[in-house]
Amino acid sequence: IAERVPNGAVIACPCALVISTPVTIVSGLSAAARRGILIKGGVYLEQGRHMKWLALDKTGTITVGKPALTDFELVSGAERDALTIAVSLASRSDHPVSKAVAESQQARTVTIQAVDAFEALLGRGVKGRIGGRLFHLGNHRLIEELKLCGSALEARLNVLELQGKTAVLVASEQAVLALFGVADTVKESSREAIGQLHALGIKTLMLSGDNQHTAAAIAKQVNIDDAKGNQLPEDKVTAIAAMIGREGLVGMVGDGINDAPALARSDIGFAMGAAGTDTAIETADVAIMDDDLRKIPEFVRLSKATAAVLKQNIALALGVKAIFLGLTVVGMGTMWMAVFADMGTSLIVVLNGLRLLRQHPPPLQSPLVRSGALHGTGA
Repeated sequence: IAERVPNGAVIACPCALVISTPVTIVSGLSAAARRGILIKGGVYLEQGRHMKWLALDKTGTITVGKPALTDFELVSGAERDALTIAVSLASRSDHPVSKAVAESQQARTVTIQAVDAFEALLGRGVKGRIGGRLFHLGNHRLIEELKLCGSALEARLNVLELQGKTAVLVASEQAVLALFGVADTVKESSREAIGQLHALGIKTLMLSGDNQHTAAAIAKQVNIDDAKGNQLPEDKVTAIAAMIGREGLVGMVGDGINDAPALARSDIGFAMGAAGTDTAIETADVAIMDDDLRKIPEFVRLSKATAAVLKQNIALALGVKAIFLGLTVVGMGTMWMAVFADMGTSLIVVLNGLRLLRQHPPPLQSPLVRSGALHGTGA
């Protein structure tokens, strides 16, 4: 309200202050959407600048998520029987590692058998009955739980794991039949994204269902601060919970069903929108539509820019009102000054908030990536 009275002007309209926050937040959300970052609420955009730790899944997040079979070794029994059982079980699973086995060159030489009582074992593998017998297909941890892992087999697995490969084993109820080595490729953008996060003061932690050797090898390739292997969904939740409240907010990035509990437990959950499962995308607070990890440091920078503009708008709205109120008290206030303090300030905070839409993101590909220095990085 701007009203002329005999001794001056009365200025008492909170319009600029009221609209300064929503205009800025909506502009920030729109700017993020233009960059392929879908944020499910202004609160997450505001909180992003306070993030100090970021936990990351490996497969599909740090790596491409399309592993390929690199090794096959018969442990006991007939090779064709072991391949048939492994491929039959793998063909029923949608996990990227299982797909690598099911779509391998070796898989083309066998006939897929019917699998009864099929069951997915979260963080471990799958099991099912073929020809009335129970078989398992899974990781090192599953074989240890089945008490089928001896010293000779451990030595073979260590060789694969130290190379950064994921070991997959097929076993009957009595013995391990064969082992497979599966390797994924690190995304070209992962190392650059981790570097940008470190530059923003954010520490990184990899939480992987793979063994510790493989997790450590991949983490070393992309300069992640710490890595934990053999992580079941509940282990990831525990790791996230242990970090919350220590230094700052904790983020989590993932793409699979196994990551959903950890995404929900973190302060800010990020889902890979292109390759991610519906469960992960639904649970997360932010969706990265092109699965490029470099969008996360961009999100943090946008959060800081939004906070800066928001503070400017609030300070401007309150400051102008205070100045013209002072002028009115000393008898220098006029009607036109009151109009400016009302409508003029409102327009200024709106235009200032819209500046976020004009900010151009930095180029995502650095000279290091364009030169090919990061090409050919294996898992």
